[in-house]
Amino acid sequence: MTALVAIIHAGLAAAWVGGMAYSLFVVQPKLKRYFGPDQEGRETLTAVIASGNRWKVVGLIAAIALSGLVLLLMHHEHWWIHAVKGLLLLCATGIFWYVSWRHWPRRVFATASEVPALQRRLIVLATTMLGLTGLAFALGVVAVHL
Repeated sequence: MTALVAIIHAGLAAAWVGGMAYSLFVVQPKLKRYFGPDQEGRETLTAVIASGNRWKVVGLIAAIALSGLVLLLMHHEHWWIHAVKGLLLLCATGIFWYVSWRHWPRRVFATASEVPALQRRLIVLATTMLGLTGLAFALGVVAVHL
């Protein structure tokens, strides 16, 4: 049973980390190259790609947290690693909340002159979120070897 929960937990975490990395290092640079100076076209396609994903990610985060809690209840000898992973997940979730409910609405209604700064801010936020979730994933790997 532990192995199944661990596989689910790690698989969900890998999906989140992988999705963020793919967006940040593959999709966003290709959109920038493809659209070149056409900021409006880039923003339109970016909004289409992002549309409808908010609640899917919220569900993914909840499933990661729940499966992590189940793992903690099953094996609590290295509870501190789970606590650190939980804190990292909470911080990444806070950034996701900000991006989803504050940054994107601002970006959708931004003027052409405001868009570049908002794009740069999103890169910083996404990189931070990726770092937090990547570190939590790495700690999960370390926990298996303790």
